[in-house]
Amino acid sequence: VQLQASGGGLVQAGGSLRLACTASGGSFGRLTVAWFRQAPGKEREFVAAIRRGGVSTHYAESVKGRFTISKDATKSMVFLQMIRLNPDDMAVYYCAATSRDILSTIRRSLTYDYWGQGTHVTVSS
Repeated sequence: VQLQASGGGLVQAGGSLRLACTASGGSFGRLTVAWFRQAPGKEREFVAAIRRGGVSTHYAESVKGRFTISKDATKSMVFLQMIRLNPDDMAVYYCAATSRDILSTIRRSLTYDYWGQGTHVTVSS
């Protein structure tokens, strides 16, 4: 499975963006999909995940209530809707996927076998 992340860009603080993750060579129907981000000089951190059933979602505390992860009906795309963006959200965002469905490790980057190339999100204050 190859992943492609898109939708990043420049936005003012308080604005919104929607990131998309597309799978080729497979679909997300049987995969748990997550978004991670990495800001300059910082470690990659978990942002959100949606389990392969498409119903159960998990969020980092820093984005809860502002970000929403979802799968489309065909299960070939996963979205990350981001609202009320602030400069702390500025990072490269990566989508990742795994066939494993282990709740205890869903926030760990090592859980994921497939990674997209990243899309830049810049938030101006």
